[in-house]
Amino acid sequence: MTERLTTGEVTGEGAAAPPREGRVANPLLVALQIALRGTRNTVRIPAALVPTVAMPMFFVVAFSGAFSAITGIRGFPTENILSWMVPFAILQGASFAGMGTAFSTARDIEDGFYNRLLLAPTRRWALVLGPMIFAGLRALIPFVVVVPVALVAGISVPAGPVALVPLALGCVGVGTVAGLWGLGIAYRFQSQRAGAIVQLGIFSVMFLSIGQAPLEVMEGWLHTVARVNPMTNVLRFARQGFIGDLSWADTWPALVALALAVVALGAFAARQFRRLFP
Repeated sequence: MTERLTTGEVTGEGAAAPPREGRVANPLLVALQIALRGTRNTVRIPAALVPTVAMPMFFVVAFSGAFSAITGIRGFPTENILSWMVPFAILQGASFAGMGTAFSTARDIEDGFYNRLLLAPTRRWALVLGPMIFAGLRALIPFVVVVPVALVAGISVPAGPVALVPLALGCVGVGTVAGLWGLGIAYRFQSQRAGAIVQLGIFSVMFLSIGQAPLEVMEGWLHTVARVNPMTNVLRFARQGFIGDLSWADTWPALVALALAVVALGAFAARQFRRLFP
């Protein structure tokens, strides 16, 4: 049975048809409202932030202790292990934040709320842009929480406060990329159970990079993979102010890598969205 509504219609299978012609709401405003909804839900359910904050703190404690001797290797870029590990841990938390956005979308699809969003009289791409904006904003949470703790713990910041700028930009970029990857998977499988695929992809990219050790001390296949892994450039970008001065040589490759990843994974998410909601 088909139930007709004032703004559109929902088929018996639960898929929403495009809204009827008429006044179209500003897609950017709709996307911002979707992002705001995600923010409100985060405030209402603070437990959802535990992985975003707890995991970076765990990585800082665990890896800083286990890898502290690595700073003694000749040519290692810093003598302070926190300066090496904290940016990696924060970017890892940013990726978790983006992944959480995908879980929220999958939950909306499962419980039917997404069908109501599809009836909104606006462009469909706003429904993809909204979660992407939320992912980027949510990715700043580990940055805000972990940086003060690291400063108290004695992290070295040779470049001064300006070092926080590339780290913050790296968080937004990584969170957005992880969110788009997760959205594509959520649209493809329409279930939170597909989260394992999202996690596998994120962990593989993060750990097969220069997360734990510089490229110069790696050997074998790990060195080969890390050298071509785009996350290596992003980590160089985010770390640069913590292990030395800022430089354009460590900046532009990361910006290009993040831009290409946003375009590629944005296309992936959009394709899966159109496949699910033609």
